[in-house]
Amino acid sequence: MQRTKFAGTTIRAAALAIVLAGALTPAHALPSAQDRVYTADQNSNTVSVIDPSTNTLLGQIRLGNLRPDVLSPLYKGEVNVHGLGFSPDHKTLIAIANGSNSVTFIDTATNKVKGVTYIGRSPHEGFFTADGREVWVVVRGEDYISVIDPATFKETRRIQTTGGPGMVMFHPDGRLAFVVSSFNPVVDVVDVKSHQVVKHIPVTSPFSPFLQFSPDFKEVWMTHKDVGKVTRIDVATQSVKGVIDTGLITNHLAFARTPAGVRAYVTVGGENVVKVYSTGDAPALVATIPTGALPHGVWRSDDDSRVYVGLENGDGVDVIDTAANKVVAHAPVGQAPQALVYVSHAVPAGAGTTNLVPRANAEPVNIALRPAGGGATGFVVARNLGLTDALEVSLFSLKPDTVYSVYASGQAMPVARFKTNPKGMANGTAIGPMREVASALSAKDPGASRILVMEGDAPADPAKAVLASVR
Repeated sequence: MQRTKFAGTTIRAAALAIVLAGALTPAHALPSAQDRVYTADQNSNTVSVIDPSTNTLLGQIRLGNLRPDVLSPLYKGEVNVHGLGFSPDHKTLIAIANGSNSVTFIDTATNKVKGVTYIGRSPHEGFFTADGREVWVVVRGEDYISVIDPATFKETRRIQTTGGPGMVMFHPDGRLAFVVSSFNPVVDVVDVKSHQVVKHIPVTSPFSPFLQFSPDFKEVWMTHKDVGKVTRIDVATQSVKGVIDTGLITNHLAFARTPAGVRAYVTVGGENVVKVYSTGDAPALVATIPTGALPHGVWRSDDDSRVYVGLENGDGVDVIDTAANKVVAHAPVGQAPQALVYVSHAVPAGAGTTNLVPRANAEPVNIALRPAGGGATGFVVARNLGLTDALEVSLFSLKPDTVYSVYASGQAMPVARFKTNPKGMANGTAIGPMREVASALSAKDPGASRILVMEGDAPADPAKAVLASVR
């Protein structure tokens, strides 16, 4: 394979990786019309494409059908479009679908699918090596990284890892990759040349979906979604440097250089905020930025002026001004955006809107749940799915291993039942002909809608509800 070319010049792997992760600033001073923000939309199976110069949705790359129209044995589209990565030359975007076990290669200039690779069970995230010659995709449902040739779209090898690898990122020196796990409290350090794990770093919890290098590449920061923490790892010593308590449903993080110094922006889904931390030896919370519903993916613009936040339950992207630490714009996207990336110079010329389709989904309805007593919490999002509707329910801090029933709009029968895990958490989706429920939840009169969560099979009773929607 030929060496990667960028603007006609061969670029060393280290320099490519530095540009990717943000240690160098590109020539343009603000987000450009040739740059793109992409979101991986899990429920609509689309990739949404945003022009960051105007913060407008240009359209979507449709990789599959909306849920639940994905269950036919004859269905050929992708399912649960979830992860994103991009090549060092910014000419190729990869989208990982964990339901159909696929990696889709997309030309950023034309929004056209170039190829699809099918790999192992439930891949999560992937990225190109610094030289652009390989794509590494973590296969979270198993215990390895799938290595793919981006020229042939063929899997060339597998790298054995700790079970449930969650994400992989590469150090710019070209020697090491760091791999977090979603099922085990460990980070694997991989020698890139030999494709072998050379060290295991113990960390504070078993569920990490995301990691990112600090701009100087001296640290790796990783999120722990299950316990609401961020772990800092010293790259030189390959050891844990510290742990930060961040909050319920800590999803992803990004770094940005601001007038006040380098800051870490952490999406905390359970609080609908992005928390901003200093990055010195003793990180401190310096700002809390309210966002839309369930912030998830996050990435900064190459000039550090903006941070883009995908809203998993808001079906949109909030844009944060890093100098002011506040949301300054919003763009709609597909249903349940997960990963988000910013790709500069993705479109060399022209509008870059070919092969895009209009947004098909309507706006969701979000309902916060409050406890009648105790520390339980939760939220519900209602979405129209064309011929049917969905209520996605998330419950936290309840009794462990206990069944709870969810009632909506005074219905005699529960719309769903969930059993909590050993940590007292449960989440799931109820799908069916619930137009009456969705209409009530959308009503402007808050008294017209009511969600109740009852322990066990108890009938709906606002006086005895464990959780209820805010009236």
